[in-house]
Amino acid sequence: MTDQQMNSTAVQTLFDKAMCEIGKVVVGQQELVEQAIVTLLAGGHALVEGVPGVAKTLAVKTIARWLALDYSRIQGTPDMMPADIVGTNIFMAAQNSFAFHRGPAFTQFLLADEINRMPPRTQAALLECMEERHITSDGVRYDLDPYFTVFATENPIEFEGTYPLPEAQLDRFLLKICVGYPTVEQERVVLERHHAAPQLLEAAQLEPLDPQLLAAARREVRETLVEPQILDYLLAVVRKTREWPTLALGASPRAATALLIVSKAYARRDGRNYLLPDDVKSAALPCLRHRLQLRPEAELEGYTADRALTDILAAVAVPQ
Repeated sequence: MTDQQMNSTAVQTLFDKAMCEIGKVVVGQQELVEQAIVTLLAGGHALVEGVPGVAKTLAVKTIARWLALDYSRIQGTPDMMPADIVGTNIFMAAQNSFAFHRGPAFTQFLLADEINRMPPRTQAALLECMEERHITSDGVRYDLDPYFTVFATENPIEFEGTYPLPEAQLDRFLLKICVGYPTVEQERVVLERHHAAPQLLEAAQLEPLDPQLLAAARREVRETLVEPQILDYLLAVVRKTREWPTLALGASPRAATALLIVSKAYARRDGRNYLLPDDVKSAALPCLRHRLQLRPEAELEGYTADRALTDILAAVAVPQ
């Protein structure tokens, strides 16, 4: 490959800076940070799943602060209405007219905590914003910011008072990021930091990212080269999910396009402007796990979507 083909300055610089700056606040959770950056580069939205207290909210807030993007947070509750997210028209007595009061969706970086506690109607309003990137109220269209990105969190262990997202809505999330517990060493660092100065963690000085770097990194991802045999491999992986014996529902064509852009971001992260099968493998689990539905008998046997995807990746022939 030429020097130009091996040059991926903007994306690599973005990842390096992210690990350095966000690490000042968040200990560990490298996979969460990496996949959050991939979500931004691909222009998508992410569903973040993890038990309480593993720094999901802290990480998202820190990334927004580091990127110097406008940030809003909404807390999912069973009585939340669509107007609580998108806004509503309010009568102004002084002007004798209605004025549109913008909701928290009018931002660049939106954290939707516990999205599965929102009723279906409110979930649908949020997901419409994500898909259309605009809001319509009383026939008037309001465009959202080009960098509008949603990180929705959900708790995988509580089901009382929740409204699980149906498969059609899950399919609109680019990635599903699974957040686990930190290692022993990482958790010790967390304790040491809280012991030393807990009030300074979220106030840590971060070097803001140059907005032009994020724009350049997005362009790099889009311009990544894809050979026909790699495209065939990616397509074979997606189509294999539709006939896999443990799966009742496979990945959609939208999933295939999502897998392509996420694979490009992983290639750029590793310093290449061309795709390899390993990039597709790296992107497959976070990109497809929430788009698959297991057969009931497979669930009873302890199968998971990640296990099915791992088996599928092992079964599909890798191009030479």
